[in-house]
Amino acid sequence: MTETKRPTTIAEQIAILKDHGCIISDSTFAEEILSTINYYRLSAYFLPFRNEDRSFLSDTTFEKIYRIYEFDRELRSLLFSAIESIEIALRARLSYLHGLRYGALGYLDSANFNARHNTDRFLENIQREITSNRNVPFVQHHQQKYHGYFPVWVITELFTFGMLSYFYSDLLTQDQKAIARQYNTSHTVLKSWLRCCTDARNICAHYGRLYYRVFSAAPAGFNFSAGVRWRMWAVMLVIKALYPSPQKWSEEFVPRAEKLFQKYADDIDLYHLGFPRDWKAHL
Repeated sequence: MTETKRPTTIAEQIAILKDHGCIISDSTFAEEILSTINYYRLSAYFLPFRNEDRSFLSDTTFEKIYRIYEFDRELRSLLFSAIESIEIALRARLSYLHGLRYGALGYLDSANFNARHNTDRFLENIQREITSNRNVPFVQHHQQKYHGYFPVWVITELFTFGMLSYFYSDLLTQDQKAIARQYNTSHTVLKSWLRCCTDARNICAHYGRLYYRVFSAAPAGFNFSAGVRWRMWAVMLVIKALYPSPQKWSEEFVPRAEKLFQKYADDIDLYHLGFPRDWKAHL
């Protein structure tokens, strides 16, 4: 068996941080934080404060790192609420178009999708979601009354964001274009936006780190520099583009974002998010 690092006590973790140059002025506070947040989880937020030899940059405090962690938690919550609206609207638009064009059960016919559509895998994924949600009232209703047949506007309520993204990518080209027009973009760009949003949604759902993160999916359709297109700013502009209500975006989301960034202005570095200095003007 491969040997791994040995477990450490919280006291040892604090000692390690101090040995590496992290300033801890209140050990009791550090103990409280490390007793509720895994050291390994918190260590991801050490990255922008590390030298090549893993020592901390001068003047790096534990309290500052924790405040960045809290900023990230609040940012994640803000984004997840926006992605919820995006996901619900996408379900509605996809099911409405597909239902009207191909009927309630047209999603079961591979002829209503492009050549890349893997029918077997698609149906397996649907069955998995039905099974996972077997105790949900509307699932039981359709199992009992309609012998397990679900209209497209019902079954998409069980789709994950990833399934919605694949559903869109597998549509016939004319259907992709029809949906893309609702987002004022091309069908190829929309596919990249949905992949990007899926990535962000999954990170938020699993409480992953957004600060100082390089995302695995970069969106098309924007004129970003090489580094920025993989950062949080690119994701933010995708969320803005996909958000279903421009009015709610400007009246609700943007003020919440401004308040959040102002709250942690002394702790965060916009560079690590890919944000420009005049980011407010672009939202």
